[in-house]
Amino acid sequence: MKQTQLQIGGRTLTIDTGRMAGQASGAVLIRMGDTVLLVTATMSESPREGIDFFPLTCDYEEKLYAAGKIPGGFIRREGRPSETAVLNSRLIDRPVRPLFPKDFRNDVQVIATVLSVDQDADPATMAIVGASTALTISKIPFLGPIGAVRMGLLEGELVVNPPVNRMEESQLDLVVTGTREAIIMVEAGAKEVPEDTVVEAMRRAHGEIVRLCDLQEAFAREVGTPKVQVTPAVVDAEVDQAVDQYLAERLDAALFNPSKSLRESALDDLKKETVAELSPRFADRLTQVAKAFDAKVKQRVRQKILDDGMRPDGRQTTEIRPISCEVGLLPRTHGSALFTRGQTQVLSIVTLGSIGDKQKLDGLGLEESKRFMHHYNFPPFSVGEVRPLRSPGRREIGHGALAERALTAVIPTEVDFPYTIRLVSETLSSNGSTSMASTCGASLALMDAGVPTKSQVAGIAMGLITGEGGRSAILSDIQGVEDALGDMDFKVAGTATGITALQMDMKVKGISIELIGRALAQAREGRMFIMDKMNATLGSPRTTMSAYAPRMVTIQIHPDKIREVIGPGGKTIRKIIEETGVSIDVEDDGRVIIGSVNGEASDKAIQMIRDLTGEVEVGKNYKGKVVRIMPFGAFVQIMPNTDGLVHISQLAEERVERVEDAVQVGQEIEVKVTEVDSQGRINLSRKAVLQEAKGITGDWVVSASDRRRPIGGGTDGGAGGGGYRDRGPRREFDRSGNRGRR
Repeated sequence: MKQTQLQIGGRTLTIDTGRMAGQASGAVLIRMGDTVLLVTATMSESPREGIDFFPLTCDYEEKLYAAGKIPGGFIRREGRPSETAVLNSRLIDRPVRPLFPKDFRNDVQVIATVLSVDQDADPATMAIVGASTALTISKIPFLGPIGAVRMGLLEGELVVNPPVNRMEESQLDLVVTGTREAIIMVEAGAKEVPEDTVVEAMRRAHGEIVRLCDLQEAFAREVGTPKVQVTPAVVDAEVDQAVDQYLAERLDAALFNPSKSLRESALDDLKKETVAELSPRFADRLTQVAKAFDAKVKQRVRQKILDDGMRPDGRQTTEIRPISCEVGLLPRTHGSALFTRGQTQVLSIVTLGSIGDKQKLDGLGLEESKRFMHHYNFPPFSVGEVRPLRSPGRREIGHGALAERALTAVIPTEVDFPYTIRLVSETLSSNGSTSMASTCGASLALMDAGVPTKSQVAGIAMGLITGEGGRSAILSDIQGVEDALGDMDFKVAGTATGITALQMDMKVKGISIELIGRALAQAREGRMFIMDKMNATLGSPRTTMSAYAPRMVTIQIHPDKIREVIGPGGKTIRKIIEETGVSIDVEDDGRVIIGSVNGEASDKAIQMIRDLTGEVEVGKNYKGKVVRIMPFGAFVQIMPNTDGLVHISQLAEERVERVEDAVQVGQEIEVKVTEVDSQGRINLSRKAVLQEAKGITGDWVVSASDRRRPIGGGTDGGAGGGGYRDRGPRREFDRSGNRGRR
């Protein structure tokens, strides 16, 4: 076994190899604190035939034993990966994929298995570093290494690899991955953080990335194996020249067209014509003819942008496509919006539910539930294709999570808005950054639903074209062809105040921090343009909600009274729900949230809960039921589980010889609370109510010297089997101290 270590973020990162998974091409055990991952990299012995892409698979495996948990469900074992696991798999894949030889076609699989987690060290960035190390020391032709760092913003200070359990309070959650020379991937969520702060965080992160790359290179020199050599594909100069000559006067007419469908159709036709025209000369090299055609298309798009600043649809580099926004389209949903930008169109729908509708999470993180969800769908008709409908894949989960992250910063707290919020974005047409269109549409839909968001959130996708001599062009609002043929896909979302989400992927070996800063500045201009269009449609949340949305009312009870609402085995709360048809969620701090589309049902439930939990007020009248008669008085239930004593002298205005002469068990009478003593016992007076009805306002109270005494071991007349001994006539005084009747 060989081991190496590095101090990073105030903690020790340890990597060793040779202890586990000896048959993988490369395997490392990476540890920080009590968080431990096994990361392996394996390569097939021969390339996959007949493909034109690199077959890389990256998997992040959450094992619940790592956190001392047993999986839920019937079979009690890990099933399909959680959303977090899918997102972390993408975090590994995105920075690793560009760093393989262009013509490499062997299958490569990277698996990061979480073996132990301590909620302090971040397993996601450890998985990226582990994947890079496993690839670097293996025979797989990886062009790394890379490092990964998570940056936080705690109490105004940038922190390297902050503790996981403090990320909830951080203003910034930024993952930066890069090589020694450049940044290759960025993923971030933020609470309206300025662009300058984000750039500085990246700068700080890259300093740590360089140290991680140094560590891996030194480790590879010690334990690494020779790399497999990849023979690059030979360009057939004769074919290349023939294709170039044939397309010289034809390519631009087909390529530069604002309509995606017309452009793609024209290019398909031109490609068929080119192959047909050149097939007599190159009958045995038609595959090379097709590849040369694709290469010429890519070359021409990039050349036109760099030389003339002209894009395939005729726009300038900073120009945004036409935008339209509509809200309130669907009559029965709680909120809806249609956002269209060029040929990209997304319909976003809001559904509001009770707090009990929260999503339960079964994973390794600290979060056990989620009350705000955004789900993204990408049906085949959105790109004019025919294919089977499947459950959401990694792309759908990733795009949905990015928009969700962008919007989280403006979602009101549960205390301010006691609802579970689900957003669904349906992609209706796709030609560039449907995830950012989803962000814009979802922001509008939230306001349409009356969710009190802080402000609009707008998103934009930025592109990059690089050329010889350090030339570059940053593109605002990229469309599909610019994403496919460009070097960068940089999505930026935020409010007018600052950034709320970032996601950057590269097709080349990285980008400088200075270029990232330029891209962020240009993205802000585009974002503000889009936000102006959104605000012109709906600039603030609606003050009224849909008639079909539940109304959530929050009442506060004393936490000690929660058991009264719940009842034995949940009997009481179930009875309230059955009788009223409302939803009820009880929080540990005593908040009771009642939800219903029917106001009368909600009011009834609130009253039932108040009756169960209300505090008795001295001087207040209550309508109660006689529940027990004793020689010295009657016990009257004025609230559920709350009885008080009406002494025989307080049953009527005239003298009462026997209690039964004045009241009977089961009879409803109105009484006034005259005293609650230090032991919580309640004295009631029916006589005071009768006198008030006649206009007599003496405000009588019972003398403390004549307070009843418990007998039979009970603490009050309604518990412990006890009762009260009558001490004879009671002296009564008004509040001025004047003696009344005996």
